[in-house]
Amino acid sequence: MREHGSANGALLTREQAQAIVEKAVKWSKADAVDVQLNTYTQGNIRFADNQVSTAGATTDAQLGIQSAFGPKHAVVTTNDLSDEAIKRAVEQSERLARLAPDDPESMPQLGAQQYAPVSSYFDSSAALTADDRAKAALIALEMARQAGDVKAAGYLVNTAGTLAIGNSTGMFAYHRSTNVNYTLTARTADGTGSGWAAADHADWAQIDARGVAETAIAKARLSQKPVALEPGRYTVILEPQAVGDLVQLIANYADARSADEGRSPFVKQGGGNKVGEKIVDERVTIFSDPSDPQLLGRPWDFEGMPLDRQVWIEKGVLKQLIYSRFWAKKQNKTATGGPSTFKMAGGTQSVEDLIKGTTRGILVTRLWYLREVDPRTILYTGLTRDGTFLVENGKITKSLRNFRFNESPLFLLNNIEALGRAERLAGTEQGGNVVMPSIKARDFNFTSLSEAV
Repeated sequence: MREHGSANGALLTREQAQAIVEKAVKWSKADAVDVQLNTYTQGNIRFADNQVSTAGATTDAQLGIQSAFGPKHAVVTTNDLSDEAIKRAVEQSERLARLAPDDPESMPQLGAQQYAPVSSYFDSSAALTADDRAKAALIALEMARQAGDVKAAGYLVNTAGTLAIGNSTGMFAYHRSTNVNYTLTARTADGTGSGWAAADHADWAQIDARGVAETAIAKARLSQKPVALEPGRYTVILEPQAVGDLVQLIANYADARSADEGRSPFVKQGGGNKVGEKIVDERVTIFSDPSDPQLLGRPWDFEGMPLDRQVWIEKGVLKQLIYSRFWAKKQNKTATGGPSTFKMAGGTQSVEDLIKGTTRGILVTRLWYLREVDPRTILYTGLTRDGTFLVENGKITKSLRNFRFNESPLFLLNNIEALGRAERLAGTEQGGNVVMPSIKARDFNFTSLSEAV
């Protein structure tokens, strides 16, 4: 465990963080200086082959100083919070900034801002001990050992952190947060079955470690000895994790500049963008909201722009795109800031309810190895993983070999038959605070079979 700075390696309070920002500003000789300060503690346990493999904890800090002379700027980072180190980082960033090329999109600093209070720090998560993590892991390990035919592998990590930003024009923001992320894969001894489950929340009390283990092990057994099904277009039931793997990609393409310059799926034929047009099923509403109890995100972005509830798609209609400060000024629009959360509203049905209402379809636990095929339509290819099943007459009847698919979240969201409950996700490729529902949709495009378990 490493310890740095005046806080003795612990998380910095708001007052301590502000004092460091003020020191950097005071010692700066640049036209403008921006400061970002992150402190965190993190504990983890990893297990595989039904036994613990590693465990540990880290305490660290990172201070970033960006100095600017007109449109020239440069950043220096350090994890030493002593006065000498702060002065050195300020001086080094100034030397580098003078050598940097002009940034044609440089923007003036923000002044003081008002931020909505968001409480995403929970003592239950911050105080989680090595003993607590071991007990959670042992639930899965003991269940797998008792089963006799299952091997469990997982990773549990809890983080408590503070993030502060400030500048030489009076802007200062501070946020404390915690998070616990637990992912678990169970494999059957014969090598043919694999099941996965996970949980993620700011509050450890919301993590059901036993439920995660039960789900992963049950899926591993259910997915044994999969059979091949001819690829093609099928009705699909995507669990929330699989929905998030695909639908979260929309955020990567929602930049207003890309649309205005003709480089986006949201380009309007003849010019402009599709804001105000219906682009998906009317049951789809996607928004960002740091204060949503399922999300609990940071209420400002890394420039210090305040973030509150922002609706991107409402009842199928594209309501707005993401505007940077530079592009908003150029287009005479309002900057949105960079959202820190992403949620698609859901319905009231469970995955089991969606299965019961399906005559014939394919149930998918999650997706992986997603790669872009066509940016104009957000078309991606990827593979199913850790539990793919045939559903017939409202019941799971067979375990299926995994598929490769070619699909777009926009196509998926235009083919919805039913929505399930929205759940917080734990393992999307993009990461972040994400909430998605399960979805039943028609004509999902499975293109070939995969040998992977």
